[in-house]
Amino acid sequence: MAVNPGQDGADATPLRAASPLSSYGPVAKTLHWLVFALVVVQYVVAITMPDIGRNTVPGTLINLHMSIGLTIVALVVVRWLWRVGHPIPLATPDLSSWEQPLARIVHAALYVLLAVNPILGWMNASARDWKITVFGLFQLPHLVAAQSPIGRQAGDVHQFLAWVLLALIGLHVVAALYHYFVRHDSVLQRMLPGRT
Repeated sequence: MAVNPGQDGADATPLRAASPLSSYGPVAKTLHWLVFALVVVQYVVAITMPDIGRNTVPGTLINLHMSIGLTIVALVVVRWLWRVGHPIPLATPDLSSWEQPLARIVHAALYVLLAVNPILGWMNASARDWKITVFGLFQLPHLVAAQSPIGRQAGDVHQFLAWVLLALIGLHVVAALYHYFVRHDSVLQRMLPGRT
């Protein structure tokens, strides 16, 4: 264990030893912050979209919303695969017994919602028989048949889970700030750009 010696060496305080797994790598950090930025943009687009009704025709904002959603799904899958190949302990050893499982549950829920909720939105768009073009490049195929009851219900679940996701993101941010300002540990720093 490393020590932080005082001026005379008598007042030494222990420091946590550096670990090769103490910080996320540049790929993991890039994926994390890219997904975060896209989610912020996604909520802004969702708020500015027109109200969706029975006769709504998907315009630019709806197509953009769907395009960003599918991009988030793709990035989450890549991030999960990268994490499997480059594991880093999610919970640091100094977390209490209740914090460790809570951190795992919140992170797992974030992964699931970020991947599943855009799919539900896609199902709803399919049930509405919308022609969605992803960033103007290609048209999405329908996941369910037009007027599908499951697809219609998927839209309601999509809206509900969007609020659940927002609450979990808020909890995630609050936890990171708690570690930085209250506990003064390195949990937040592990994901900051440029830190090792």
